[in-house]
Amino acid sequence: MFLTALKKTQKGLVGFINLLADIFVPIIPAIVAAGLLMALHNVLTAPHLFMSASLVAAYPQFKGFAAFINVLANAPFTFLPVLIGFSATKRFGGNPYLGAAMGMMMVSPALVSGYDVSTAVASHSLGYWHILGLPVAQAGYQGSVIPMLAVAWLLSVIEKQCHKRLPEALDYTFAPLMTILLTAILTFMIVGPVMRDVSDGLTNGLLWLYQTSGAFGTGVLGLFYAPLVITGLHQSFPAIETQLIANVKQTGGSFIFPIASVSNIAQGAASLAVLFLTSDKQQRGLASSASMSALLGVTEPAMFGINLKLKFPFFASMIGSATASVYLGMTHVLAVSLGSNSVLGFISIATHAIPAFLISCVIAFVVSFTITYLYGRRQEVSEMLRQDEKVSQDAVAVN
Repeated sequence: MFLTALKKTQKGLVGFINLLADIFVPIIPAIVAAGLLMALHNVLTAPHLFMSASLVAAYPQFKGFAAFINVLANAPFTFLPVLIGFSATKRFGGNPYLGAAMGMMMVSPALVSGYDVSTAVASHSLGYWHILGLPVAQAGYQGSVIPMLAVAWLLSVIEKQCHKRLPEALDYTFAPLMTILLTAILTFMIVGPVMRDVSDGLTNGLLWLYQTSGAFGTGVLGLFYAPLVITGLHQSFPAIETQLIANVKQTGGSFIFPIASVSNIAQGAASLAVLFLTSDKQQRGLASSASMSALLGVTEPAMFGINLKLKFPFFASMIGSATASVYLGMTHVLAVSLGSNSVLGFISIATHAIPAFLISCVIAFVVSFTITYLYGRRQEVSEMLRQDEKVSQDAVAVN
């Protein structure tokens, strides 16, 4: 009975992860583009990157361009509920355009920005509607993830019920109206505030875990990140990272992105070491291409084609990733945008932490490559000794 319950739990967990992947994978290009634009803005405005002053301060002619880039970079995060509303509602079986419309209503300029709600509450400047005698906060949900996921599911359920119960002659006109109206009332009165608290609790919990466990916590995540990739559990990370980065003023950024980057680099380094250990042409060709792919952020060829097949390179990469992740935790490296989980990931890192990030990349590469190569050479020597011993025993037997 316990095994049956365990299997159901595993299936439910896998199904939930697949659900998140289906929602977030389509919108990742938009988030990555915005993240890289944000990184470009950081390069233009951060002091002590190329010189003591920022590029904008040294070359004022770039000030307008930097402001333009900032507008482009912030838009997808500010209107993130629109993207999630479309994608999530489509996944839940509802009309994605109604989901997008609901997302627009949740980030309407007429509402207090989601980034300023806590300040407005503290200063008693938050406005309220009085609906059915109940006060409803005029609070927006800019940059929110979890509230929009819940609202998209609710909208899909209400829409399906409307289509089911309304006569066909009235369905086309009144189903969207009733769906939006009922969803909006429930969103601003109940679902939104509750899910905002859940979202804030999750964000604060992750920050507490990171700030409390420090280097130990990042080391553990770095050690097990590659196995998480195998199971597919890492597909749930974009939702968490998006939440962390969307609230970068509160969180400081994402600690997951740097760990994912050094894990991928470690996989590539271990695969590259195999290139120097084998004389098989096919294996060398695979190791060469797979290692370059992993160093640029695509680990599947290296992980499944080389490292897991030989086993010891995979464990070596886990050790390299854990070692580098401990250093990331010690130096408090955080990403302020999403991008490529690779050696190119430095452009997504907070400017002051870029040197520490690059050092962690070197640590991941050197440790993984060295352990893989030394262990591989030892195995090769041991195999030669076993073969020599076997030949000697055969010769004695013949005599």
